[in-house]
Amino acid sequence: MMKGFFTKNLWLKLASLILATALWLFVILSGRTEVTMDVPVVYSGLQQYLDLIDSPKKVRVSIEGQGSLLKNIRRSEIKAVIDLSETKSGRSFFTLTKENFELPKTLLLTNIDPETISVTIESELKKRIPVKPVIVGRPEKGFTIFEIKVVPENIVVEGPKSLVRKIYTVKTEPIDINGLNTDLNFKANLDFVNSTIRKSVNKVEVNITVKKLVQGDK
Repeated sequence: MMKGFFTKNLWLKLASLILATALWLFVILSGRTEVTMDVPVVYSGLQQYLDLIDSPKKVRVSIEGQGSLLKNIRRSEIKAVIDLSETKSGRSFFTLTKENFELPKTLLLTNIDPETISVTIESELKKRIPVKPVIVGRPEKGFTIFEIKVVPENIVVEGPKSLVRKIYTVKTEPIDINGLNTDLNFKANLDFVNSTIRKSVNKVEVNITVKKLVQGDK
């Protein structure tokens, strides 16, 4: 009797089960979509005596999920993380997998482009270099520049060895003395922009002393 209970209308029961499963999958998958976007690459664990000089800042990924979730997703919620703690000086290659990405659990990562990225790391160099003030214009007629002092006279730059060893001086932004007839104390920015090189200071003080010409001076 029990056997008859389970075998009666077996095909009808199987069809109902399949239909119910299909309906469940339809409900779950309906509204799902896929988007492709560029996400940032974050590097962590780099040793203090090393500098990262060449590395991709972004990778392109495809993300699948509910359309409503993807519509409201913030790009800051998705990123690739590369651990450099075991990396040494030179060029290294990393194959990106799903484990490298941080993203909401409700989303599915379906594609990574490129899958392999390369980074170049160099040992760090610290160097003291002189500051050169850039003066433009001329003092007022009858006046001349007597002395120019820069404080500090030298600064320390620090960064990848291949870049730092090519730096011999750093200039200030242009300082206009056109028509100057009195001493000038000026806080000047350094004309040096390189995100991979650090400076001990960003500004220097330039003190310009002028004197009035007297008859017989040239």
